[in-house]
Amino acid sequence: MPTASSLPNSLPHRASRLLPAARPIVIGGVPRWLGFAGAVMLALGGTTAGALPYQQAAERAGLIGPGLVVAYAGLALLVVAWWRLGTENPAARSMQITLGLWAAPLVVAPPLFSRDVYSYLAQGTMFARGLDVYVYGPSSLGGPLAAEVPGIWQHTPAPYGPLFLAVAAAVTTLTGTHVIAGVFGMRLVAVAGVALMAFAVPVLARRLGVSPGAALWLGVLNPLVLTHLVAGAHNDALMLGLLAAGLAATVSRRPGAIWPVLGVILVTLAALVKAPAALALPFCALLWAQRAQRTPAARERWPILAFLRTAPLTVLIAAAAAIVVHALAGTGIGWIGALDTPAVVHNWMSLSTTAGALTAQLLDAIGSGVAHHAVPFWRGVGLAAAVGCGLLVWVRARVLGPVYAVGLGLLAVVLLGPVVHPWYLLWGVLLVAAGAPHQEDSPVRRWVALGSSLLAVLVVPTGGPASAVDVAVGLTGGAVVLVTTGAVLLWWLPRREPVVERAESLYRERAIPAETAA
Repeated sequence: MPTASSLPNSLPHRASRLLPAARPIVIGGVPRWLGFAGAVMLALGGTTAGALPYQQAAERAGLIGPGLVVAYAGLALLVVAWWRLGTENPAARSMQITLGLWAAPLVVAPPLFSRDVYSYLAQGTMFARGLDVYVYGPSSLGGPLAAEVPGIWQHTPAPYGPLFLAVAAAVTTLTGTHVIAGVFGMRLVAVAGVALMAFAVPVLARRLGVSPGAALWLGVLNPLVLTHLVAGAHNDALMLGLLAAGLAATVSRRPGAIWPVLGVILVTLAALVKAPAALALPFCALLWAQRAQRTPAARERWPILAFLRTAPLTVLIAAAAAIVVHALAGTGIGWIGALDTPAVVHNWMSLSTTAGALTAQLLDAIGSGVAHHAVPFWRGVGLAAAVGCGLLVWVRARVLGPVYAVGLGLLAVVLLGPVVHPWYLLWGVLLVAAGAPHQEDSPVRRWVALGSSLLAVLVVPTGGPASAVDVAVGLTGGAVVLVTTGAVLLWWLPRREPVVERAESLYRERAIPAETAA
């Protein structure tokens, strides 16, 4: 039987070229506790430099600089620990424990990196009071919850589906207008979504022949999950949890048609939280069709006849689930018309918006009168390119694998869309992590890991503007900690003799044949 030291590393592109090779990490391993220390520091920094309620932020304005130093230093530790952990090839169970450990300090921290959670509370209250959130913005609500919503969103309709609004309404019904209690309630919803991700991703990965530990490392323990889904309490966590669970049910080899039906329902529910999850529905039909092929030889062929049977069933089941949810929530489909609400933001991370802004500056420089059309034009080009990428991955789904194809399609939607936030990357990252073929040397996985690390430090913990001096001080402090910690890890960790955490279970976990995994 192979020894623990002979097991392949899970970090994309052999990150051991940068960090020395190590053995599987255990409970109590240094990277695990280093990441926990980083999470604690990030939470502590957030008490003065987080996305605090405006009154608290004003009271602690003088401490924002030191808070940013502590927060960025903690974030640096978290990213270093994550990369180091990726070289250790830990078991899935070990990764889940680490996730819980790293997330715990952030669950009780103030909101970080975004003020969206305050919009959720205002929209949930509006929904509970019968106000049409697809027509009116939080300004029509008034009161302490609406007061915490940034001005840019005060008059915009909600771009979220009725399922999420019903969940937000349930939270605000329990917490009333108490801002802190409401934030904690919404964070528990996000944590539930992350927990569902942590449960579903290893199931999905095993079925697809991917190391569950590697999939959890890249897709769920990802710094973007901790900083934006847990600390930021974004509703993307609920969408991704339902999406991963739905795909895991669809690919299950357990007998009975109930599993693909359940999978389609869960993916539909994910789309009724946030619309991008709907991209997975055609691929659910394809997975269902592949499941219907009785022999391995039949599965190797494009299951066109089976797909012609499962596609109408998928449409009917998804439509029925959507109708039921809309009926129970008491809403129409007005949210579809509000899907362009996030495009109010113009940020440089969007390729199409940046191209439009640069084109507009050029046109202004030459005195053209059509500069104002540049951003809409390039955004249209980006959306057309995203549709083209979606069609391409659909055509190549048999070669790529449907789950991996969905992940790539969602990444294209994010990168080519009119607005990009760092946590949007997780839409595709989760499925790329669970379904990428040749996972140890996949260039996509390498770029995803690198991009996740870089994007984790691009957003200010305050969730809004901060002075250039404060940000510079915070980044400098974080960089010093990052370099120092990296040097210590390079010098010290390889000289220690770590305790192996059941290397045999790691080997069995990676050796499970795709045909026999549930």
